[in-house]
Amino acid sequence: MDAQSDRLGRVPSLGSLVKISIGLVIVAILSSAFVYAETATVSVDGVSYNVDYTGTGVTVSSMSADTDFISLVINVDVTGSPGTLEIELDRNFFDSIYQGEDDDFIVLVDGDEPEYSEINTTDQSRTLSIALPLGTEEVEIIGSQFGSSGITPKEVTAPEEEVTAPEEEVTAPEEEVTAPEETDTTDVDTPVVEKPKTECGVGTILKDGVCVLDERCGPGSILTDGECVAEPVVDSDVSVQGLGKQLVIGVIAAFIIAGVVGLVLALMSKASKSKN
Repeated sequence: MDAQSDRLGRVPSLGSLVKISIGLVIVAILSSAFVYAETATVSVDGVSYNVDYTGTGVTVSSMSADTDFISLVINVDVTGSPGTLEIELDRNFFDSIYQGEDDDFIVLVDGDEPEYSEINTTDQSRTLSIALPLGTEEVEIIGSQFGSSGITPKEVTAPEEEVTAPEEEVTAPEEEVTAPEETDTTDVDTPVVEKPKTECGVGTILKDGVCVLDERCGPGSILTDGECVAEPVVDSDVSVQGLGKQLVIGVIAAFIIAGVVGLVLALMSKASKSKN
């Protein structure tokens, strides 16, 4: 009986078993959500910077700087669901500034945008808290500059494309030009219009377009201003006097010419004798 009582006294009571079970559960929960506070070293252009971070259900395997895109790349292993990564970014190491003011960081988790917040901001640093789904492998934080020298993103210049406008061939419509028809007038006889005679000579009159002898006045008379008048008679004395003057002038001219010729001959004869 005494031995049996000793065995029963060594068996833990039900209350003790419950307490032990609760303790094991708490330990398991705490171990799965254990918080790691660590420091990683990142090099930028030969300068090393310490980055403090705290992972809840998150293990950081590596951390590096991409100076081409001004981003901090963090490789992680997330065991919690979800895990939380709190990272403190020194302004002398990494910052996001726009026009002299603080600008939001861009955070990508495996290429997607997660839920994150900036939980602490001072003149020296900025602290981000990022929620990471189970299975996350990479976290990328994009800012505007690295280091105190202010490394900024490289400008990418797109190649200039030469745009050549397509040549359009314009063809003018052909116009058919028809020459005007020429009228042949060579065979057309042009009528000759004879002007009627309106005047006739002295002693004649116009009758039916023909000049005929005027018989309205007698012999030795002509019709002047509608009246028959005597024909004018030429004075014979005047004609004789004119003829006499012409004859006298001719005789005088003949004597003068004869005298001049005789004088010339005399001079020539005298000159001939003087030579002999």
